[in-house]
Order: sequence, then structure tokens, then C-alpha cells
Amino acid sequence: METVAGVDGCPGGWVAAVWSRTGVEWRLLPLALGPALDLLAGCAVVAVDVPIGVPEVGYRACDVAAREVLGEARSSVFHTPTRAVLDAPDYATACAVARAVPGPAPSRQTWAIAERIRDANGVFSTHGPQPGCAVVEAHPEVSFLAMTGAVLPSKRSAAGLAARLVALAEHFGDVPLLMRDAPRPANADDALDALACAWTARRVLAGTETRLGEPPMEIVA
Repeated sequence: METVAGVDGCPGGWVAAVWSRTGVEWRLLPLALGPALDLLAGCAVVAVDVPIGVPEVGYRACDVAAREVLGEARSSVFHTPTRAVLDAPDYATACAVARAVPGPAPSRQTWAIAERIRDANGVFSTHGPQPGCAVVEAHPEVSFLAMTGAVLPSKRSAAGLAARLVALAEHFGDVPLLMRDAPRPANADDALDALACAWTARRVLAGTETRLGEPPMEIVA
């Protein structure tokens, strides 16, 4: 059983669930994704919740497909802004650029993670993936759909939290106990999303994953 990791954004950086034959080890990683991935160099697969690949114009096929399969929960998948939009100096300019360059206008929520997207795509365009480590893009809600066969309620609702704990328990055992060791300042939903991404990473290792979109822009579950 080789080591894999699921990575999700959290306040100030990233939280990683590193899954091996001995169980799950949590790691709090720096905001810069290049150094964060360096700390996961021993993992065979890393599934990270961030867009890998930015369109020059238009919409990413993987985002469109993910929104379609999630149905009523489609708003959890944002359309990745074009490169010109991401390069804008502020939100107002980004919206103006989006009107001029065919492609999605960023929501406030999307713009809040624009720096993460720019950083991630700088890492992959400049340096490429880590040697011996496959890095894939995951989306926790798509992972939970693949895991359970159903679109789960909002993760911020009691029903949604309960459904995620039940789904993850089949693969990780006592998840509430495991969550006690999740590092701060990661929130509970960040840690649960990291576990879902780790589940996807294990599927990639086994060759049983599903993929939305086309290379080089795919969402894997």
C-alpha cells in the first residue's frame, strides 16, 4: 500500500491527509504550492483541490462536466477564470477583462483564491509535476459523488456533515477520532475535503478513477 495524499486549502496554507498502510497522518503545508508539494515528495499520488490548467478563452470542459454531474450542487464548482482575468490587479479590473475576453466572470469567492490558482499553475507550467509523484486535480464534491453515488447535502449543514462522516468511515474508520488530530487553522470541512481527495488519490494509484474533461485539464475522482 503506497502512500498518497489529499490536499485542500485552509486558512494560510494547505492541509494534507497523507494516507499509508499505517493510517492517516495530517500535515499543515505552506501557502506556496511548490514548497508544499516538496513536503509530499514521498507520495505516489497527490490529489489537490485547485484548478490545474487555466484556459486562454472560454470555459474548461472539466468544470462544465463537474457542474453537470453535481446538478443542484453545481455552485460548489466555479468556472476557472481565463489567464487574462487571473492576471488582473484587482476584482473590478478582472470583471472588466472578463467582459472583453470570452470566458467566465469571477465571483467574489473565486477571486479570493485567484492567487492560489496563479501560484499552482505557475508551479506546473514552470517546473512540472514532482518526479515519481503524480499530481492530479480533485474536487471534493465530485469525489464524494463518486464515493457514495449521490450528491450530498451542503457540507455546512448538519445533514451534510453526517453524510460525509458516514461515507469516509468506510475507508478511514473512526473519522471523528481522526479529525481530532487535524491541524489548526484548518477547519473541519477542510480536513474532510482533504480526506475525500486522499480517497481519490488512492483510486488513481489503483487505476479505478473517473476523469472529467480532457488532458491536460481534468477533474479526477
